[in-house]
Amino acid sequence: MTPFGERLRELRGAKKRQLKDMAKALKVSPAYLSALEHGHRGKPSPGLVQQVAAYFNLAWDQVDELKHLAELSDPKVTLDTGGLTPAATELANRLARDMAALDDVTVAHFLDILRRR
Repeated sequence: MTPFGERLRELRGAKKRQLKDMAKALKVSPAYLSALEHGHRGKPSPGLVQQVAAYFNLAWDQVDELKHLAELSDPKVTLDTGGLTPAATELANRLARDMAALDDVTVAHFLDILRRR
């Protein structure tokens, strides 16, 4: 699941909206919305993010949060470490190789470090 997908599912649950009804309103397939929620599709387009925000009648700060989450929701990330230090390249490669084995505490620790920057 991606950050955007998680938030989308939370919004649907809070508003008691079914996936098929939301998909119909947004003129997308239920399969597409499901894939977004589960992280099986790339990050949503800015247009779809706006449609979701309008569908849930979100306030401007919630819209900004949704846009931010969408930007952080590409399930297939590519990192270009050209021009960076050998240590940065090693870190990128180790994360790519070992990401699935990291426990939630370790992931939270990495995120905390990056969010403080």
